[in-house]
Amino acid sequence: MPRLALALPLLLLAACGADGPPVPPTKAATAPTSLHLSGEARIGLVKGLD
Repeated sequence: MPRLALALPLLLLAACGADGPPVPPTKAATAPTSLHLSGEARIGLVKGLD
């Protein structure tokens, strides 16, 4: 049990981002997306549909 008590703070420190601030991915690292959504939604009564 004492080993776990000593290892727990070390694991928490390693998981908290102590290695430095977060760095966003570069443009080259992101994959291009080819998803396009479009459409129309209506709720309720609609009068005069074309």
